[in-house]
Order: sequence, then C-alpha cells, then structure tokens
Amino acid sequence: MTQRVAVVTGASAGIGAATARRLAADGFSVVLGARRIDRLETIAAEIHGQALALDVTDIGSVERFATAIERVDVLVNNAGGALGTDSIREARDDRWEWMFQANVLGVVRVTRALLPKLEAGGDGLIVNVGSIAGFETYPGGGGYTAAKHGLRALTRTLRQELLGSPIRVSELCPGLAETEFSLVRFAGDEARARAVYRGMQPLSAEDLAEAIGWIASLPPHVNIDEMVVRPRDQATALQVHRRPEGTVD
Repeated sequence: MTQRVAVVTGASAGIGAATARRLAADGFSVVLGARRIDRLETIAAEIHGQALALDVTDIGSVERFATAIERVDVLVNNAGGALGTDSIREARDDRWEWMFQANVLGVVRVTRALLPKLEAGGDGLIVNVGSIAGFETYPGGGGYTAAKHGLRALTRTLRQELLGSPIRVSELCPGLAETEFSLVRFAGDEARARAVYRGMQPLSAEDLAEAIGWIASLPPHVNIDEMVVRPRDQATALQVHRRPEGTVD
C-alpha cells in the first residue's frame, strides 16, 4: 500500500512542528514547509520527512514548493501569525499587509497549488489552522482578527466549492496556546510574551497536534467542519482565569 503524504506549512516550530511529528507517528510521510530551513531540516531528519523551503507570502516560493511535491493526501495550512497590537487609529500598513499575506493569501496560494494533487488521491483533507480570533475581536487585535475572520470565510467558502469532490475541509480554531506566537507578535520581547500566559495553563502545540491528528484519522465520509479548542482557563479571547503565580495546575 502506498504511504499517505501529509504536507504541513509553518512546520519549523510550534503547532506546525508538533503536527508534523504527530502525523509522522501516525504513519504519514510528511513534507515540511517553512522559511527557517535549518530548523526544518532538523525536524525532518527526526521524523524521516522531507524539508522544503516555503514562504507563503511569496508566490514563486509557493510554486516551487508545490512543484517539488508529487503526492498530497493531507494539507495542513498552519503558516501565519500576528504582528503587534496596534489600534486601528495607529494601524501600520506593513503589519496589516503581512498578516493578510500570511494568514489569508498564503493559504489561498498553497491550497490552489496543491488542489489537483489532493483531488488525484481520491481522499484528500485540508486542515486550516485558524483561531478564536476568527469569530471574536479584541482591542489591539484588529489586523489579526480581520485576517483570521478572512481565513474562516475562506475555509467555509472552500468547503462549499469542493462539495461533491473527494476532499474534506476542516478548520481548527485554537485559543491561548504557548508557542512562539506571542514572541513573534511582540517582536522578540520575551517578558511581554510570557505575560500572556501568566497565572493560567495554556494549550500546548502538542494538544493542537493531537486534534489535527484525530481529524486526519477519521474515515473519508466524516468531515469536521470546525473545531474550537481552548484551555480550561479561557472562556473568550478576553475572559481568562488567572491564579497567583506558582499555583497553576
């Protein structure tokens, strides 16, 4: 039997890296894509996968990435992120443009390029990693929430457009997860990034990889349209239960 192939974008760290490891453990041959090729190659060697340079904001990079892949059964569109917490009054065009490029247009580019190969396999699955920011908003998050709202609309539209095809379309929407997300958002400010998770137990990258692995394990007739995963300590984007430091379970 031919080994099934999973493609994971943004796979050099965090949810992407954990998902690559999980899918490899589940028997997939994994193709990992990201900009940080050195980190990517380390993970690929660990799981006997394939590392390919990928910048989802660059159409040429996406086309080279797709051309190098012969078969795709599962596509996990994980690349994305947030930059800053500017108010709309002080919005920086460059940050907003990057967020839309990475979180929305990047998913369009990669999905469009790999759709023929997903169809050819006869049982394809696309998992877009969204966020609770795709259906909630909060002050200072306008650029990111707008982009993730866009991704959610894109995912729901794709689900309708592919109805009747051999491709399932799912979206995983995490709440607070302790990865490099906040470190990137705050331009490397470690103290500010740690403060996001202070006094509560966030999700881990492995928690979310477990969810993606479960989605990918289901039989072809079962489609998980949307899965929302939050830590127990979080009810909404702004409602987080925090305990005194040193008392987190």
